[in-house]
Amino acid sequence: MTFHKEGYTSLALCILFIFVLNAAMQFYKPDATALKWIVYILSFALFAIIVQFFRNPHFDITQDDKVVLCPADGKVVVIEETTETEFLKDKRIQISVFMSPVNVHVNRHPISGVIKYFKYHPGKYLVAWHPKSSTENERTTVVTENKAGTQVLFRQIAGALARRIVWYVKEGDKVEQGDQFGFIKFGSRVDLFLPLGSKINVEIGEVVKGGQTVLAELPA
Repeated sequence: MTFHKEGYTSLALCILFIFVLNAAMQFYKPDATALKWIVYILSFALFAIIVQFFRNPHFDITQDDKVVLCPADGKVVVIEETTETEFLKDKRIQISVFMSPVNVHVNRHPISGVIKYFKYHPGKYLVAWHPKSSTENERTTVVTENKAGTQVLFRQIAGALARRIVWYVKEGDKVEQGDQFGFIKFGSRVDLFLPLGSKINVEIGEVVKGGQTVLAELPA
């Protein structure tokens, strides 16, 4: 377990805030023992929240071209047939994973292949489980094509708290299943659009792990 690089600035600001707050308490309220202990406890809690949010666990990833790995930790909130209108423009099976603030927020490639399409969309900050968040919120859209020619589209979607989406890919990049492709800060959602005929291995409400849970098996 390490601390993710995207959290360095937040951690530095947190430490600075805690230092200033505790210094002010010591200067202005040197005799307020009970109040100072409350501030100490709250300071530790804030520090712990930042550290746990930006944790970056390391584990072995089993790659398999026949399956789709979950791109993020969280809970499955959508499994449905829908029409993808931005790039694929055909019917797909959508799987959506909601990431709460307590989840690991590293995003991982669901399949290996070549990035055929990438686009960043500015937008709103509706709650991540809102049906329109997939098309109206700030988001990225990534399409990866594997060596068999199968394309999988997935989106990072900002939520009410998530105000920064980070990505590490561009069109033409070759990527490996399970490698990191981005990070979303403070609560969010990831949507995947899979080919019809994919065998779905998860259910609504199931807790899933990025880079570990097999969401689906791709059609032959």
